[in-house]
Parts: sequence; structure tokens; C-alpha cells
Amino acid sequence: MSEEQTPTQPEPSKRRKQKRRPVPTPKVSASKTRRALAAVGVGAVVAAIATFAISGGFNRSDNLPTHHTALGQSHSADTGEFAATSAGDCLDWTPSDDPEEDRQDVARVDCEQEHRFEVAAPLDLSLYPGAEFGPGARYPGALRFAELRDEHCISAVNSYLGAKFDPQGRFSVGLMFPSESAWLDGDRGLRCGIQLSSTTGTLLPFSGHVAGQDQSNVWASGTCIGINQNVPSDPVDCAQPHAFEVIAAVDLSGQFPGPLPSVADQDEYLEGVCTQSANEYLGSADALRDKTLTLFWDNLDLASWLAGSRKINCSVGKEIDAGGFAAIAGTAKGDILINGAPPVPPPPVPEGRSLPVPLPGAAPPPLGN
Repeated sequence: MSEEQTPTQPEPSKRRKQKRRPVPTPKVSASKTRRALAAVGVGAVVAAIATFAISGGFNRSDNLPTHHTALGQSHSADTGEFAATSAGDCLDWTPSDDPEEDRQDVARVDCEQEHRFEVAAPLDLSLYPGAEFGPGARYPGALRFAELRDEHCISAVNSYLGAKFDPQGRFSVGLMFPSESAWLDGDRGLRCGIQLSSTTGTLLPFSGHVAGQDQSNVWASGTCIGINQNVPSDPVDCAQPHAFEVIAAVDLSGQFPGPLPSVADQDEYLEGVCTQSANEYLGSADALRDKTLTLFWDNLDLASWLAGSRKINCSVGKEIDAGGFAAIAGTAKGDILINGAPPVPPPPVPEGRSLPVPLPGAAPPPLGN
């Protein structure tokens, strides 16, 4: 979700003319970060869809309460109500940790209200020839439903949004499908749609139609993203173990009003912007180095740019040699623990002139000069 130059601390001339030789900041590839997040996201989607299947899915044999916000009325619809749901309708429910209770009160709501699913297209499996979906067919199961989502819903969402869906953005493609009992009763109606998923697959509420929103995959400054087995998870309180902390959201549209800038051009601009943001957020130009943290950002690719996404996050974390992130506790603005221990600042560089870089094969310069 692109190769990138990773930022380092700027030269002394760019840091209030300090006379100390800068020590390189630890580096992390944002493209690797994005791939790690993407890998977790894929697993989370499968886990989430499996949980949905185990919990009984969406059983339309029960009445679906429909809320008419404009009229201030609500009533229970008959079983044909959901069958009439079309593109642009929004659904919500009360989430529950109990699989038997979750999604049992699915309701259509006004899309300006908070909801967890926006319908992009209906999908009626009874119209497909063959025995797989015919009368008496075996319940597909979570993995098959995931395949059906990929086979049908990705194109449906792209068509619904007029090819303005950001596959790397904050929203994801989803599928609502019947429970096993409803399937055995002959229900073959599904709904392709759009949802806002956390990294671990939890569906989060959002308001308004997706078509009118910035889909940039960014978090507010000060958000800490949790950690699970060295991989980023869901937002947590910064006092809890986390992988990284968001320090700024940068809008690229002002700097690049035209076509998609190259990764090199993005990096050249973001290195300065994110470094300045880190210095301001942490309180000094030395804080990042002293806390042994890594400054990193992501890049926008063509699909995101064409969908209208223009924002990226600058973040700080701690890369580990084995890949992924170390667990940080505490906000980077104050005292932190890294894997349970306070960070040990690197040795201070000597005052005075920067030491020259020796030529290949040359002897190291005398330390006293």
C-alpha cells in the first residue's frame, strides 16, 4: 500500500546551525509498514467474516426494524424489507462481544446518522445456475463468503462510487450474508457494501455517504496505534503498549495541486514537513534521537490519488531488527518505556567541527582534531 526514502535528522545547517555532527536517526521503511498493516488487515477481514458466520450472520427470517428518522417513527418491517434494500441504504446495529447477540438488531438508518455499513449493490445467489447455491445447498462458510466478496463486491463498490474507491484508504469492501439457518430456509440474498474496519476487523461507525468523504487512511495527531506480536493493531490509550504514535496529518494537495507526485518528490517534501512536525510535537530537535525513536511516513499511490485521497500521517515508533515494532508505553511527548525499559540515548557527539568522512582506504582522522 511504494518504495520510500526514510527520513534522517537534518544537517546542522538546517537545525538552528548546531555545531554537533548529527547522529543518523533509526530508519524504517514506510512501505514495509504499509505491507505489515495490509497483511494484518487481510487476516482480520477473514477473522471478522468468520466471526460473523459463527454468530449467525444476518438472519432475515427475523423482522428488521426500520427507523424513519425524518418522520420520527420506527416500526418492524416484514421479511421483505431487507430484500428491498438497495444501493445507498445504510445499516447499523448494536455490536456485542457475544457472538449469539451480535448483529441481531440490524436496522436501516439515515446515512447521516452513525452506521456501520453502506449498501453498494444487492447480490442474489439464487440467480446463479448450478448446485452450489440451489435449494438444499450446503452453507458456504466463511472462506467461501470471503471469495464471493472478492469476486463480486470489489467491482460493485467501484461501480457504485464511480471508480472513486481508495483500496488503500480508510474504508474497506464488505459483504452482508444470511445466517446458516436462514440459508437452509432458502435465503440467498446478500449485500455488497462499504465499511470502516479497524486493523483487527472491528467495524467502526461513520456518518455520511462514503462518496462525499475523504478516504485518506489517516488518524488524528496524538493517536497511538496498539501492538500485537510486533504488528500494529487498533488505536489505544498512549499509556498502553503501542506500535507507534501519530504526530501529524499532512495534506499533500497544497504542495502538489496537479497529478500524482513521484515517491521521490513526496519523500523530499515529507522529510522536511514530518521532521518539523516531530520537533514541534516532541518539544525539541533532539528528542527523537534521545528517545531512540524512528520517524516515518507513508506514500500515496496512483489508486489513492485518483480516488481523491491527499493526506498521510507522520508517525514515530521503534523498529526492531526482526521486523515490526517494539512495544512503547507512554506518549512520545513525555517519558516512555520501550519493551518495558527506558530508552538509552546514544552517546553524545563531540562538540566542535563535524568529523570528515574518510576517503576509501584512508586512515581514520585523529579523534583529537
